[in-house]
Amino acid sequence: MDTPAEPRGPLDPLRIPRFAGPSTFARLPTLDEAPRADVGVVGIPFDSGVTYRPGARFGPMAVRTASRMLRSYHPGLDVQPFTAQQVVDAGDIACNPFSIEEAIGQIQEGAAALGSSAEFLVSIGGDHTIALPLLRVIRERFGPVALIHFDAHLDTWDTYFRAAYTHGTPFRRAWEEGLLLQDRSIHLGIRGPLFSPADLVDDAGFGFDVVTSGDVLAEGIAATANRVRERVGDAPVYVSIDIDVLDPAFAPGTGTPEAGGITSRELLGILRGLRDLDLVGADVVEVSPPYDHAEITAVAASHTVFELVSLFAVNRKEAP
Repeated sequence: MDTPAEPRGPLDPLRIPRFAGPSTFARLPTLDEAPRADVGVVGIPFDSGVTYRPGARFGPMAVRTASRMLRSYHPGLDVQPFTAQQVVDAGDIACNPFSIEEAIGQIQEGAAALGSSAEFLVSIGGDHTIALPLLRVIRERFGPVALIHFDAHLDTWDTYFRAAYTHGTPFRRAWEEGLLLQDRSIHLGIRGPLFSPADLVDDAGFGFDVVTSGDVLAEGIAATANRVRERVGDAPVYVSIDIDVLDPAFAPGTGTPEAGGITSRELLGILRGLRDLDLVGADVVEVSPPYDHAEITAVAASHTVFELVSLFAVNRKEAP
């Protein structure tokens, strides 16, 4: 029997400075350079579905640049995610910036194709429209999922200016298409004004529980993570993180900022509390570099991606 090749990790920052080397996520090998791929980090530079500030098409590039600061050991989870599994940078899925419907199809096709090379994907957006085609691919591989959705906004609205596919509608479409499990999904970090009380009524009808940013503050990180765990149970889980779940103090570079958000410490802490869930995919979206002073948002997003990659590694490490 052949012995599996050792995973190829990032360049050693004690030998090659972190500001040098390839411009991949965490300076990881590309998909064609690794012996196999357990987790693929893929960019989806699409932002034609935004309703306010554009720029998230440049998000994958910015998050990759900020990820040069990452190191290879996660002390909070006691795991070396690039040693416990093969993580690669799977490049970008190119899509049409002028047609939302065509782009959605291209994203779905591209993510499905990567599924033959990488067991799991962590996608970097791009705006939140990309979550819909990614969930379609996940459904084909794993069936309907429990959605853990970090965001300032519900993203279960029906249309904007009669457009059914935007960054504010993906999870309504996902529910309508049978991509989500009944009463297993949850929003975290919701805050700010809504269009009407009917927004919450509709959202409840789609089977979501809602944890506001005020709830996180009142209940704390551990209790919030436990609430999420109880909600999703043993279902396959997809985690979708809009970086605007963070307060603008921690994520100014995003398309629709809202005051009163959670901190980056709370976001990372809640994710850390989700170890051992049946995680099958994830995305981090809505980083808009033109509004990102001093790379604050990109740094937060790169650490969030690292947290997700580490959760995959913990699951692999602790699997029976």
